[in-house]
Amino acid sequence: MTNEASNIARAFVAARKEARALPDYPGAVPADLAAGYRVQDAALALWPDKIAGWKIGRVPAHLVARLGAERVAGPVFSENIWRAVEGAETPFPVYDGGFAAVEAEIVFRIGADAPADKRNWTPNEAASLIGAMYLGVEPAGSPLASINELGPTVVASDFGNNHGLILGPEIPDWRAVLDRGVEAETFIEGQSVGVGAAKADDDGPLGALAFLAGHLAGRGLPLKAGQYITTGALTGVHDIRIGQHSRLAFGGLGEILCTAVKAQANGKALT
Repeated sequence: MTNEASNIARAFVAARKEARALPDYPGAVPADLAAGYRVQDAALALWPDKIAGWKIGRVPAHLVARLGAERVAGPVFSENIWRAVEGAETPFPVYDGGFAAVEAEIVFRIGADAPADKRNWTPNEAASLIGAMYLGVEPAGSPLASINELGPTVVASDFGNNHGLILGPEIPDWRAVLDRGVEAETFIEGQSVGVGAAKADDDGPLGALAFLAGHLAGRGLPLKAGQYITTGALTGVHDIRIGQHSRLAFGGLGEILCTAVKAQANGKALT
């Protein structure tokens, strides 16, 4: 671990704990994803909570060849998982002056530990790890407002630009539902901001899980039973501000209501 990676990790961890924005990236921007994950690993060693899941995001198409990856990953911590209640809004924290967005997600709960040494997975092989499927919302978030503008290496360095998971209803007979396809639409302040869909046979949720299983094995962090995996933004990444409300509708499967609130120091309270 380089001193640079450690210093950047300490700066991000301190900012997240203190719920304050960072005006600029706190060091040299990682040149590649490996460097970004070195910062993430250093931050994981400093963070006072256990990993309860992982988020997966897309690398923009024009950067795939240069970075040698189509996806990027980050941890979801146990204290930042909230259960949605039907008809009620779930508050989620936003760093004042930082970055915040909502993303409609298909979420998998891992049903069995993945082999620690298996680094190559097909989507069908990855499906064997799934214990259940849920609807969900990823509140993306970082103390750094420009995180997405700076690109995937920076996203990787700050916990994958994740700030939690809102877990919605479990979907029975999940494989049949995914084979048919899941549609989603995201609303902010009552206005539609994005629509999308995913199926089992496209490069969507199962492909994302296959990537993650191999990626984490390569980092010595294989998937564990009980972890929740957000598989990618169905309708896109939609910026949200403190005080705004969002509704994420998943066709006839259900919907999740949430509202952005100002993050508090140490993440212990939402106001």
